[in-house]
Amino acid sequence: MWVLIDNRRTQSCNNWYELRWILPVLCVFSVLLVVETITKEEKRRLRDQVKEMFDHAYSSYMEHAYPADELMPLTCRGRVRGQEPSRGDVDDALGRFSLTLIDTLDTLVVLNKTEAFEEAVRKVIKDVHLDNDIVVSVFETNIRVIGGLLGGHSMAIMLQDQGEYMQWYNNELLYMAKELGYKLLPAFNTTSGLPYPRINLKFGLRRPEARTGTETDTCTACAGTLILEFAALSRFTGESIFEEHARKALDFLWEKRQRSSNLVGTTINIHTGDWVRKDSGVGAGIDSYYEYLLKAYVLLGEDIYLERFNTHYAAIMKYISQPPLLLDVHIHKPMLNARTWMDSLLAFFPGLQVLKGDIKPAIETHEMLYQVTKKHNFLPEAFTTDFRVHWAQHPLRPEFAESTYFLYKATGDPYYLEAAKSIIENLNRYARVPCGFAAMKDVRTGSHEDRMDSFFLAEMFKYLFLIFSEKEDLIFDVEEYIFTTEAHLLPLWLSTAVQPITTKNTSENQELDDSNFDWSCPNTKILFPNDPQYAHNVREPFKNVVDKSCPKDSAKGHKEDFQVTFQSESSPGSTGPRPPLRARDFMANNPEHLEILKRMGVTLIHLKDGRVQLVQHASQAASSVDAEDGLRFMQEMIEFSSQQQKEQLPPRAVQIVSHPFYGRVVLTAGPAQFGMDLSKDDAEARGFVEKSEPYNACTYITNPGVIKGKIALMQRGHCMFAEKARNVQKAGAIGGIVIDDNEGSSSDTAPLFQMAGDGKSTDDISIPMLFLFMKEGKIILDAYLEYKEVEVLLSSKAKDRGIDSESMEQKTSEESVEDVVTGQTVLPSTDYDSSSKGESSVTIESGSAHASDSENFGDSLPYQDALAKESETVKGEETDQSKDIPPESSEPAAKSVADSSKDNKHKLNDILADWREDIEAFERMEKDEL
Repeated sequence: MWVLIDNRRTQSCNNWYELRWILPVLCVFSVLLVVETITKEEKRRLRDQVKEMFDHAYSSYMEHAYPADELMPLTCRGRVRGQEPSRGDVDDALGRFSLTLIDTLDTLVVLNKTEAFEEAVRKVIKDVHLDNDIVVSVFETNIRVIGGLLGGHSMAIMLQDQGEYMQWYNNELLYMAKELGYKLLPAFNTTSGLPYPRINLKFGLRRPEARTGTETDTCTACAGTLILEFAALSRFTGESIFEEHARKALDFLWEKRQRSSNLVGTTINIHTGDWVRKDSGVGAGIDSYYEYLLKAYVLLGEDIYLERFNTHYAAIMKYISQPPLLLDVHIHKPMLNARTWMDSLLAFFPGLQVLKGDIKPAIETHEMLYQVTKKHNFLPEAFTTDFRVHWAQHPLRPEFAESTYFLYKATGDPYYLEAAKSIIENLNRYARVPCGFAAMKDVRTGSHEDRMDSFFLAEMFKYLFLIFSEKEDLIFDVEEYIFTTEAHLLPLWLSTAVQPITTKNTSENQELDDSNFDWSCPNTKILFPNDPQYAHNVREPFKNVVDKSCPKDSAKGHKEDFQVTFQSESSPGSTGPRPPLRARDFMANNPEHLEILKRMGVTLIHLKDGRVQLVQHASQAASSVDAEDGLRFMQEMIEFSSQQQKEQLPPRAVQIVSHPFYGRVVLTAGPAQFGMDLSKDDAEARGFVEKSEPYNACTYITNPGVIKGKIALMQRGHCMFAEKARNVQKAGAIGGIVIDDNEGSSSDTAPLFQMAGDGKSTDDISIPMLFLFMKEGKIILDAYLEYKEVEVLLSSKAKDRGIDSESMEQKTSEESVEDVVTGQTVLPSTDYDSSSKGESSVTIESGSAHASDSENFGDSLPYQDALAKESETVKGEETDQSKDIPPESSEPAAKSVADSSKDNKHKLNDILADWREDIEAFERMEKDEL
């Protein structure tokens, strides 16, 4: 890519000033020849291993999923939109157009699989239809499908020119890309020129049958990541309309930047241009907007894109970059951090800095990311500034591999070969399953999610193969192409294919840091000052940045924030000497307690899943004093939950170790407050599973001869968890797995909880007990029905896929999150088994309170796995969902609340505002690409 830029640019311009910005990149790759610690033989072995891994993933998709959009690797079937439970915005990438095959086309050529590429192109031409009645993401369809078709077309004409393959090809992929481009154009029919986020492939927008067209917001990256594919489409076909629309969208985003900081927000109104979310970073929601400004300059050779990128880049380095961290800020107050965590999508940024020529901060940030992967095996979807897990998922994202590739190309440092090698090893050890590679649901436990996104094949294997390949290993010169954000290859000669469309230069002349202009060839004194150890010396201060960090005691902070002074005596003026109801004493089936709640204005709402919700309406209390008692009761419940958070148990793992799984299927399980403590060293239980009879295990086990020495499978309901444990333990079971009885329940959609005791001593229970939702439990039950002998391992964390390796220490830190809304207090939820008379568990979820009609709150502990699905707030008499929660409520709870309660409530609202912002960011991440 880089050598050819020099030749192309001298053809399109004669101004040295135009060259000096990109030249650092051109010079980087020939600066040093470092003696590699990984031999050529080892590189060749790793290159071949990457090909074998790709073959495993690609053949699994073709065998078990094609023509579906994506492979579900745990259940070995295709994911078809509408036939599987909806995952929300994540499914907007799926359009019933064999997404994974299209996204993988140019990867086949990079890996020298030309015959497979030719066969795949024939399948796409023959089988793929683009007029489906389905609503898709404009952003995802552009980068994955149009980008995949154009990348495939670029490879096809290259092979055609070589004279051996694709001689029959007649631009069919290009025509398909053009057809799809026209289907996306109606999305740009806005006053701003910013596209709608979604469109119906068959019916377009706004028509009733289209089921879309009413959206008002889109992310910055969604609107600003079009120029490469749309410009390439225009220059391949000669039809300028695509490039014109992409340019107009970029122009509008540039005009709407915050002028004092030169930063852009994360979400923008497509009609008014107002910023909906004003936080700014380089990760989810913005990432590829910056990437496409610089790459548009590289591909198209027009200075306006570089000028805009440099303006933004200077602002990023001034406000967002806090080496080695990259932290979001507010666009109007850029010195104020918007959050204290980072998302994994920012891992692409060091690679972009390499393209810019700013190597030192690229090395620093990459080193920090590498240390995080060493700690957690993969980059968690989000992690805090002290490198704890914030969101535990990892959908096999390629951004870290991408930056590793670019830094190796820039430095020649074998250190980055070792980093790439670790990616390969972790993928094989933790993500590989019999039908491909499965995303990680939780990097702490090693549990899997039944998804293998198309970008895994489009990007991951491309970068890993290239980093271990020599030039002679490739059948074409990759430096003649530029990578899109989906790693599709577009030829650099497109800049001279047709006359470029003139664009009004709307940028303002701004005086940038003069040091930027010093980066011109030769630049060895800036990048590598005559020192072969330059990259090593830059990394060294950050070598132990993760391990040496001192995690903050978040639980302590929350405890202080939520501390409430509770008065045991009744307030003056109350009717009689009755003390207020204590949270730990509350029982949902106690008529007296329910009457007290009613008097305090607390409403009991029965939910469809059998749980109940507690919500306080101060206006419905019998008196102002009762309203105050109700507020104190709700706040005490929150405090009680907060204090119990310290006793939380982390999630556990159920690992299927028998044939044909061999430890490659790991299920996230809820722990129990009783029985064997799986968090202790070497604490685990391994054995074959058997269903107890009766299945609910609430009475004497009638098949003790079968259960003895096995791990018992039980159904949730009808009695308490501890009673089930005692019954199967008495029958000789060495462990127990309780499977939820709620059809369709899944840890994908419901937070895990820990199984509580029965209010009595549980010291007599010695076997480990774990809980699985229905979806995860069904995987074991299906395996049991098919293979009969299914062996599982119950542990704190999935073991190495060899199973016999040393157990790894569980390192997890849960955050305490509470939810209180002024005026109406919403209680942390208590999730009880609705079908039982005694089973109990507690989980913090969505800001609402849940309790069974038969249990005591004091018998159970709160458990939170990942609070980022949705947020619930109460206004007036209604419950509504909101993304923006003001730090202060518009309605006071009760005028007579004590001063101490008011001060505490103010602290609660401050914390709520931060938490709501995190929830909102998560929702945006899922909408963008998660």
